[in-house]
Amino acid sequence: MTQGKSQVSDSYSVMTKVKVLFLDRDGTIIYDKLGGYISTLEQVSMLPRADDGIALAKSAGYKIVIITNQAGIAKGIVTEPRVIEINEYMQRMLREKNAEYDLIYYSPYHPHYPKPEFEKFALWRKPETGMVDEAIKDLAAEGFEVDRSQSYFIGDKQVDVACGINAGLHPILVLTGYAEQSQCILRQTPPEYIAPDLYDAIANYILAKDVLAKDAPVSHAAADTTGGAAMQP
Repeated sequence: MTQGKSQVSDSYSVMTKVKVLFLDRDGTIIYDKLGGYISTLEQVSMLPRADDGIALAKSAGYKIVIITNQAGIAKGIVTEPRVIEINEYMQRMLREKNAEYDLIYYSPYHPHYPKPEFEKFALWRKPETGMVDEAIKDLAAEGFEVDRSQSYFIGDKQVDVACGINAGLHPILVLTGYAEQSQCILRQTPPEYIAPDLYDAIANYILAKDVLAKDAPVSHAAADTTGGAAMQP
């Protein structure tokens, strides 16, 4: 489901290409309640430097889109209005650092807790790409064409990496939250880069790559990966 969805319906003859960071929420931007679900505002706490990293990306011209599975809704652990409230609270926190997101999507669906009203969101649950596809469609309605070759999916779980791969994005795993590096190996979904946190992923990998590309557009030299590492298949 969507918050902040564009209402623009005009047809654009000229599209502006944009780069997008698709970001997981819990365990990537805010602390996750491992083994549970964030269900109160009191549980919402920004991970160190996450907001600073997002602010850097926005300054570099990236659109910020949050993509989050929220199966706690289907399980009856958290209500949909509370999820929306938590998202808006996080947005206010991010805004203090000029790091607010552009769009946010959440999937309430869970296959083991079927609810007729949520069945239409089955393909939104990561690692499916429904939320990414919807975001790309919504950005297109605003006149923006997402350049998948220059866009990234960042998260702490294997499903985030798999979603990025399935959507044709550059997948990055962060070692905050669940840090599912072993699951990525087990399921043969290697991330392009493994970062200690979101800030490192953005500052020391993504933006470093951008600088290299500008300085040497025909070079294939690797970016400085201090703090993180490329994962071997």
